[in-house]
Amino acid sequence: MKTPEEILVEAQDLIGQVTDEASAEALRIRYLGKKGEITALMKTMGSLAPEERKAFGMQVNKAKSSIEAWLEDKTSRFAAEARSLRLRAERIDVTEPGLDIPAGAQHPITIAINEISRIFMNMGYSVVEGPEVETVFNNFDALNAAPNHPSRDMTDTFYISLDDDPKRSTLLRTQTSPVQIRTLLAQNPPVKVISPGRCFRADTPDATHSPMFHQVEGLLVDEGVTMADLKGTLDLFARRMFGSDARTKFRPHFFPFTEPSAEMDVSCFLCGGDDPTCRVCHGSGWIEILGCGMVHPNVLAIGGLDTDRYTGFAFGMGVERIAMLKYGIEDIRLFYENDMRFIGQFY
Repeated sequence: MKTPEEILVEAQDLIGQVTDEASAEALRIRYLGKKGEITALMKTMGSLAPEERKAFGMQVNKAKSSIEAWLEDKTSRFAAEARSLRLRAERIDVTEPGLDIPAGAQHPITIAINEISRIFMNMGYSVVEGPEVETVFNNFDALNAAPNHPSRDMTDTFYISLDDDPKRSTLLRTQTSPVQIRTLLAQNPPVKVISPGRCFRADTPDATHSPMFHQVEGLLVDEGVTMADLKGTLDLFARRMFGSDARTKFRPHFFPFTEPSAEMDVSCFLCGGDDPTCRVCHGSGWIEILGCGMVHPNVLAIGGLDTDRYTGFAFGMGVERIAMLKYGIEDIRLFYENDMRFIGQFY
C-alpha cells in the first residue's frame, strides 16, 4: 500500500495534467471515494500502535486536504471557462437591427362598438352593462313578451335552467334589452343609457346568422319624451356613423316592448340608390339597420315608474350588421374565425 506522501506526489502530478471535469471527477473518486486510496489508508489506522496513529493521521489528513484543494481549484477553472464560453455564445450584437414585430389591431367588432358608444356618449348617454346569463323574467316577461311569444320557443333560445317561476329560470340572453329593466329598477329618471354586449340565439351559422352576436341597446326615459326625440336622435346617429349625407326612413313594425314601434333604414352610403346592382342595398337605396320605438307603458310600470308622468324611447342595433355594412364585409363568420389576414385589414 502506498504511503500518504507517495499518494500526494502522484495525485499532484495527475491533477496537474487534468483537462476536463470528467477527468477531475475520476481522480476524486480514485483518491477520495468510498473505495479510494486515501479512504483505504484511513481504514488502516485502527491496526496501528497508539503512538503511531497521531502522526499517521496527520499525514493522511494533509494528503486528503491537499488533493481536495487541488481538485476544487481545477473544477473552478473549468466552470469559469465554461461560463465564459457560454457568455460569448449568448452575446447579443446590439448593433444588429431588431426583429420586426407587427403591431396588434383592434377587432372590427370592437371598433364598431367603440364608435357607436362614442357617438351616443357625445349625446350625453352613459354606458351600462348587464349579465349574459339572464332570468327569463328580465329577458321576456318584464319586456312585455307573452309566454307564447315565438322568441321564447326552446328552438330559438339557449335555456340554462327551467322553473315555473320566470325569475328563477335562466337563459343566455337573446338581446341586451334586459339591461332596460335592470336600469329602470336601479335608477330614477332621467335615464339615458346604452348597453353594448353579446347575445345568443339558436341560429344556424351562415353568412348572415350566428348563434352568438353583439347588440347595442339604447334607452331614454324622462318627462315629455316623444317619437320626435327618438327620430332626431337616430337621425343624428346615422349621419355621424355613415356620413353627413346619410338620410333615414322609419317604417312601422312590431316589438312587444315598444309602442309604437318602427324599423329604421339609412340611405345607401355606397351607391346612394343609383346602382340597381349594388351589393349593399340591392338597388333599393335603403338599408335596414335597427329597430326602435316608444317604451311600452307595461315596461315602464314594471320598472316602477308612473306611466302618466314618464315616457321614453328605446332602440337596438346589431353591431355585426353595422360593421358589415360600413366595412363591406359579406360573411358574418369572418368576425369569429380569428384569421389575422382578415383582422389585419383593420390596423
